[in-house]
Amino acid sequence: MAIKRMDHVGVVVEDLEAAIGFFVELGLELRGEASVEGSWVDRVIGLDGVQADIAMLRTPDGHGWVELSRFHSPPSGAGDGGAPANALGIRHLSFVVDDIEDVVARLRARGAELVGAVERYRDSYLLCYMRGPEGIIVELAEEIGSEAKES
Repeated sequence: MAIKRMDHVGVVVEDLEAAIGFFVELGLELRGEASVEGSWVDRVIGLDGVQADIAMLRTPDGHGWVELSRFHSPPSGAGDGGAPANALGIRHLSFVVDDIEDVVARLRARGAELVGAVERYRDSYLLCYMRGPEGIIVELAEEIGSEAKES
């Protein structure tokens, strides 16, 4: 087998502080911040003159990671922070939560908005999409029934 595990998901943002606050409110733990630059990072990501700040956040179970990056250089094109959930590319990150209504309320207090509504999927989950800073979409899933516990 070629893959041992998925390590992290990278998200590029303009406002690193707001994005960190959003994911910390969601329940991730900020594990470190750093600045990166130099020829090694230029070669890894295929850009010249990279100067970026990154933050690494870990899920409570210790297995999932989100890397937030704020590039100071080189300049990048603007993303579409209002892209719909069916736009091409990576559209959302999904997290299982204990209490979806509580998480929705806490994220709304930070300026996040529901994309649609909180809906029930069979007797398994309550689900919703929320749009946070920079248009980042997170899916929240609360296990509610025996079907969810069996999978």
